[in-house]
Amino acid sequence: MICRSSPLNINTEFLDKKMEIERDTNQNLEDKLPVVGSEVIQADEAWTEHITVRGLFVSMMIGIIYSIIAMKLNLTTGMVPNLNVSAALLAFVFMRSWTKVLEKAGFVSKPFTRQENTIIQTCAVACYSIAVSGGFASYLLGLNRKTYELSGVGIEGNNPNAVKDPAFGWMSGFLFVVCFVGLFVLIPLRKIMIVDLQLPYPSGLATAVLINGFHTQNDKTAKKQVHGFMKYFSISFLWGFFKWFFSGVENCGFEQFPTFGLQAWKQTFYFDFSTTFVGAGMICSHLVNLSLLLGAVMSFGVMYPLVDRLKGNWFPDNLEETNMKGLYGYKVFLSIALILGDGVYTFTKILVSTVIGVNERMKNKKLKNESASVQQGSPTGDLNHGQTFLKEVIPMWIGVVGYGVFTTISIIIIPHMFPQLKWYYIIVAYIFAPSLAFCNAFGAGLTDINMAYNYGKVALFLLATVTGKENGVVAGLVGCGLIKSVISVSCNLMQDFKTAHCTRTSPRAMFACQVVGTAMGCVCCPLSFFLFYKAFDVGNPHGEFKAPYALIYRNMAVIGVQGFSALPRHCLQLCFGFFAFAIGTNILRDFSPKKIGKWMPLPMVMAVPFLVGAYFAIDMCMGSLVVFVLHKLNSKKAELMVPAIASGLICGEGLWTLPAAILALAKINPPICMKFVSS
Repeated sequence: MICRSSPLNINTEFLDKKMEIERDTNQNLEDKLPVVGSEVIQADEAWTEHITVRGLFVSMMIGIIYSIIAMKLNLTTGMVPNLNVSAALLAFVFMRSWTKVLEKAGFVSKPFTRQENTIIQTCAVACYSIAVSGGFASYLLGLNRKTYELSGVGIEGNNPNAVKDPAFGWMSGFLFVVCFVGLFVLIPLRKIMIVDLQLPYPSGLATAVLINGFHTQNDKTAKKQVHGFMKYFSISFLWGFFKWFFSGVENCGFEQFPTFGLQAWKQTFYFDFSTTFVGAGMICSHLVNLSLLLGAVMSFGVMYPLVDRLKGNWFPDNLEETNMKGLYGYKVFLSIALILGDGVYTFTKILVSTVIGVNERMKNKKLKNESASVQQGSPTGDLNHGQTFLKEVIPMWIGVVGYGVFTTISIIIIPHMFPQLKWYYIIVAYIFAPSLAFCNAFGAGLTDINMAYNYGKVALFLLATVTGKENGVVAGLVGCGLIKSVISVSCNLMQDFKTAHCTRTSPRAMFACQVVGTAMGCVCCPLSFFLFYKAFDVGNPHGEFKAPYALIYRNMAVIGVQGFSALPRHCLQLCFGFFAFAIGTNILRDFSPKKIGKWMPLPMVMAVPFLVGAYFAIDMCMGSLVVFVLHKLNSKKAELMVPAIASGLICGEGLWTLPAAILALAKINPPICMKFVSS
């Protein structure tokens, strides 16, 4: 399932549990939560006690680590799995290890509670989410000169003055301006969304189930998870170090290992031994990974070899490989067609579901309140976390004043950063933003799909069209980021409120840490981006860090300015076909019998290998294979250990990126090039 804050940020945590949650949407979902009476919050406990100095420190460390990992994933393929479960697990590992060390040293430390675990997870996720949704691999990077050149120098609408190269100052300032607006949009609707309408928010609830599970299981189980995480973290980190020695120059090393032969390697079909993507595949559902593989087979296995044979007929045979009028143009625009087809269908579906859902829930509000009253009298413990959530009011004036202040700042600052986007467009955007944020948050509460990227694309096309050929590309990209950031942050905030509600965590403390995490992200994420941007060749379509969505977003803006004349020959007909394929596949999934519908591929996911290649889809499928084997060997143990193993694999090699970048900046190159050639 696609969700949360990026075009392909995949919601896969506890898939089986969440599918069960979605089937029981009309029931009281909190009954699924473990109950521990000993951790009921006392009436006189201040919300500030949930926030600790050690918790903020651990949040900062996890936020930095996951910013680097998410940035690497975002710049390589554009696919980032939902790392909330991994962040909650890492918070538990850090804090439990911290308290154990202090105990052995003879110091008495404050007990580590589920509330502190929730606060750490919330703050860390707020930080790393900006690496995903902040546009570092999409709309902001789409403004740089390399993406402009790849989109086609001299193409109408793709002007040389529509270029703004990355810099820490304007990127960080832009994020501070637009991300904080989203924190204040839906504060007045907190009680309505979570309590009155009882929206399930499966992702937030699944995280709460995980955190509650950590703090109800015995020490022996916790030790197994910690040991599993540390073991596979060490293996992954050392493997990344080992691979580095053999990657001397481009197309060297294990990343270019021709697993299925040299002919398959030329079409990007090979296993590149990336533990990061194997771990990501373990977190993602089998359907996501198989959809990736199907997209790879359809594109690099069938479509592109056939189109390449038409060189000289459909397109000139003397073009550079990255020319948008050649084969590369088909790769980009067919990806866009799949993404837009899936987005149009999902947007319509969520909009209809939102209208129907609001109507039904408002009609049944009285019945639900009566049901809630009965449940509060039950011995499940729901009364306690309900009281915690309701007794601490976040005043409405905070939301109104915060939204007004940051909106005013945006209207003043953004036109100075980007003169192409006029101030009156920003005013119109912020007038409609609250209603769009509500629709998105309500739809995500029912379906767990964050549609912020689709609202952003609508803004991109509208602004690119109305602004004109001179300023349309920049105005479209920046306006896309503005709308997407506000809607995405507000939706993530509601997910976190759901987690706070179900773990009996103070909403005031949660909101305060969300603000702190967002501030950290506005600084840490640009720094982690420049770690890659300065050390590696970001945006090179033949390199490791392709940043595919930067090119996709810029070409969307060019289409908005120029129209379909930007497409290569016969590409429009192919785009219509894939657009229809995306819509048809979604219709079959929703309206066919469950036995058939559950196997329908995800077009949004299929679009990624159309541009990036097949290699990472094979890595992800290896992750699914590992999970399948573990469940066959011991299903109960696998359910416990898979999140820990996957987190260790992702964090180990992901963290090796930091010393690898430092070595690259110091001009220290790997000593060996391992390469394969035909006999």
